[in-house]
Amino acid sequence: MEQVEHRKEGTRNLEELPRRIKGEVYERLSRVIDPELGRSITDLGMITDIIVEPARDVQADYEVTVRVELTIKGCPLSTTITNQINGTVTSYPRARLRPHIDVSSMSREKLDNLVADLKAARRSNPFSKPGVGTRIFAIASGKGGVGKSSVTVNLAATLAALGYDTAAIDADIYGFSLPGLFGVHSRPTNLHGMLMPVTAWGVKLISIGMFAGSDRAILWRGPRLQRSLEQFLSDVWWGDPDVLLLDLAPGTGDMALSVAQALPNSQLIVVTTPQPSASQVAVRSGLVALQLPTKVQGVIENMSWYEHNGERLRIFGQGGGQRVADQLTRDLGYQVPLLEQLPLQTDLRESGESGRPAVLRPDGSLDDSPLTQRFVDLAKTLMVGSEPGDARRAAGED
Repeated sequence: MEQVEHRKEGTRNLEELPRRIKGEVYERLSRVIDPELGRSITDLGMITDIIVEPARDVQADYEVTVRVELTIKGCPLSTTITNQINGTVTSYPRARLRPHIDVSSMSREKLDNLVADLKAARRSNPFSKPGVGTRIFAIASGKGGVGKSSVTVNLAATLAALGYDTAAIDADIYGFSLPGLFGVHSRPTNLHGMLMPVTAWGVKLISIGMFAGSDRAILWRGPRLQRSLEQFLSDVWWGDPDVLLLDLAPGTGDMALSVAQALPNSQLIVVTTPQPSASQVAVRSGLVALQLPTKVQGVIENMSWYEHNGERLRIFGQGGGQRVADQLTRDLGYQVPLLEQLPLQTDLRESGESGRPAVLRPDGSLDDSPLTQRFVDLAKTLMVGSEPGDARRAAGED
């Protein structure tokens, strides 16, 4: 009788252990985040089953089959997701598990329901809600050719490398350049009307330059131009980024007004070069804040000098950035600081043409150059104190 009871107890243990492994593996998978949607793969319904069976050899205790439904067939980040699942299963501490990932795609009905839930949770433009935690910086210039886009790209790449969840919108509809500067050649993934931004160098990015026919002249004005920005804000799944950068078209045209209306909590950063002709025009772009609920956060002077044999050559003169900051301080009635002065360097052009921000090494880590340190200082100035823990993260203490 005791032997029969012992066998029953052993059978129950053999059945109970796989059930426990299944539950604990599922719980561990809840910490795997879909890199596009920014949510747990279990919350998104991507894990449909976990099967735990005794291993067929002594190299493992159990074979674990994880059935995964990706949002779309050929999901561009499927390898990233499956690698994370593999790592989660193999690192299970209580037994040696050999993972098998069975990948398929969601049915049309399931995907439609998921997209509907995501849109309902977001409810249109996610950045205009009261209390939104995202810092929004619109990078503006009075005229073209001052390096505004290269400043945007390198600032975004620096923020991402420092650990901030960073997004960027190429709001220069006529002269878009961010895809080329980031080395992006792919299109956003379309989840039945909701777009996933393309991620490059850690930055979530959207631009009209990613869509078919974008090489043709675009002559949008007024309401149609404003609608393009609304689509970038409302029809793209951004998640909850720490910071959003907008690369504006030069001048004070329709897009600058659209940004201020759609993103009243945005802050303007004015980029200029040292010469008087550029700084005078730059002041006008900052004075847009007089008519709009936008604050000018500060001024960046680009191409301030060229380093040659240890000497700083002021090719474009000097003092333009400070002149813009002083004039805006007087006209706006609050302090507008000169945030940073950036040198003229061939690295910015060469790396930009290669599709890699100049502040990054080829592996995506921050370079140790003086230029990179200036962008790190700029990023810390903009972000420290904006959210709990940001100061520690910007300083590399987290």
